[in-house]
Amino acid sequence: MKSLLRFITCGSVDDGKSTLIGRLLYDTSTILDDQMSALEADSKKVGTQGQNIDFALLVDGLAAEREQGITIDVAYRFFATEHRKFIVADTPGHEQYTRNMVTGASTADVAVILIDARKGVLVQTRRHSYLCALLGIRKVVLAVNKMDLVGWDAGLFAEIVEDYRAFADSIGLDDVTPIALSGLTGEGVVAPSPEEFAGPSLLEWLEEVEVGYDAAARPFRMPVQWVNRPNPEFRGYAGLVAAGTVSPGDPVRVLPAGRESRIARIVAMPDDLAEAAAGQSVTLTLEDEIDISRGDVIAAAEVPPEVADQFEATIVWMDEETLSPGRSYLLKIGARTATAQVTAIRHRINVNTLEKLAAKRLELNDIAVCNLSLDRPIAFEPYQTNRDLGGFILIDRISNRTVGAGMIRYALRRADNIHWQAIDVDRSARAAMKGQTGAVVWLTGLSGAGKSTIANLVDKRLHALGRHTYLLDGDNVRHGLNRDLGFTEEDRVENIRRVAEVAKLMADAGLIVITAFISPFRAERRMARELMAQGEFLEVFVDAPLAVAEARDVKGLYAKARAGDLKNFTGIDSPYEAPEAAEIVIDTTALSAVEAAEAIVKRLGLG
Repeated sequence: MKSLLRFITCGSVDDGKSTLIGRLLYDTSTILDDQMSALEADSKKVGTQGQNIDFALLVDGLAAEREQGITIDVAYRFFATEHRKFIVADTPGHEQYTRNMVTGASTADVAVILIDARKGVLVQTRRHSYLCALLGIRKVVLAVNKMDLVGWDAGLFAEIVEDYRAFADSIGLDDVTPIALSGLTGEGVVAPSPEEFAGPSLLEWLEEVEVGYDAAARPFRMPVQWVNRPNPEFRGYAGLVAAGTVSPGDPVRVLPAGRESRIARIVAMPDDLAEAAAGQSVTLTLEDEIDISRGDVIAAAEVPPEVADQFEATIVWMDEETLSPGRSYLLKIGARTATAQVTAIRHRINVNTLEKLAAKRLELNDIAVCNLSLDRPIAFEPYQTNRDLGGFILIDRISNRTVGAGMIRYALRRADNIHWQAIDVDRSARAAMKGQTGAVVWLTGLSGAGKSTIANLVDKRLHALGRHTYLLDGDNVRHGLNRDLGFTEEDRVENIRRVAEVAKLMADAGLIVITAFISPFRAERRMARELMAQGEFLEVFVDAPLAVAEARDVKGLYAKARAGDLKNFTGIDSPYEAPEAAEIVIDTTALSAVEAAEAIVKRLGLG
């Protein structure tokens, strides 16, 4: 059976990636139908297939896509020789498509990094090389292309190789094979390079390179993709074995819960297997009834992976909207999904110089080392040890866009040292003593909309009714708890995160908490809601048109913002995202502050 090699072509714009792939497809032998079927089964995506492809048509077609400004996703191309099958990820060289390059590299065994011989090593060459190293690719071909345009200058080739090796050594790429070639003429691609350039052609190297991370020799790991229970007598756990081997009778531990059992069966058709190894998709049954869910990891009992909820990770930011510490995202690692926050950006990396730079936010294509906090513990291994248990994506909670990709480096020490302390007096006991249920009334709206006035009236009314309350006002909180925060987007995110955590503690104590904050971003308001128990968060949109709010400008803030003396002011040069499904909407042009307060108290069921 032919082995399969996945590789990625990358480099700067116009270094000749499409031409090179076209040449490989054109010059390799025709793929038989059964071979093509096997290739398609090996890949999750279907791309151009290498059967008698018109070389010029392929290259011109890709060029036309770029000229028309089409957003190019990863294109997967298939071809085969007598010795091997290949899947190549063709990613665009433009910086704005870095996310596509990351996608292609995440499953690649080796990388072919192209350099235009006339231009040498460029910034994007370094960026893609750094990302390859970051994503665990260790074998690299340095394809110095368009050598025919520089007269096959061996001295120039040596200079480029020396320049690249110096950078490659600094990022840990120590297995680099330089090849001089011309994608247009085919020399060095399938045919040999001129005599003065010793070494294999690109195709020969691809056919002979040995890859594989000896996953079978590592301790057993299988993330659970699906729990199969067709009847009460059978409960199986399906997934792809990510590392190691397993046999019936082997002791295993299920993480993150930590419960132990033994393998009963490795279910397959027509007969059960005596052993399953890394790369096989199997269904396991256990000797004991254990509560296992999608996303759990079944692992060798004697050497299980770590479990933690706080990490240091490298993040590649892939979205136009900036990453701000404290903002809540969904993190998906394997089949497990958790809520995650970047708690600190330790440093951003200049991929050209490898300099570590201070950063308060991450912009599109930034790469940074960050501290990450999850709402639950997960089983993991460092990405360099196990891609499946160490690689993750970040997803925007509102739009469901993938906004970042990350690689876990290690668990933070405090993740092992800090544990939730059980307490005997819980929130229900505290609520019963006060004769009320804790709740959070969250007033949001533009500055000048009337939030503080209405919140104060609600507080007074509830106090008169004998209720236990506390009022958190935006201005007041900034005099104490949040006095260290400014008004940048990052500071506003952190401002609301802190307030939400305080409000949660107060609600746990049985208090009715009233907050009055602009809280301009939906993501932070959603984060605050999800901290509270079901039904105990009441979002109140104090809706006032900008002109009305500005006319009430008793503090003179809008005037300062209009004059340019007050930056990042909501409604002027910073956005306000109105609630889409608030429990109460107060139209301040139709209701007085007193009427609005009474409506809120009534909605709480206390009026």
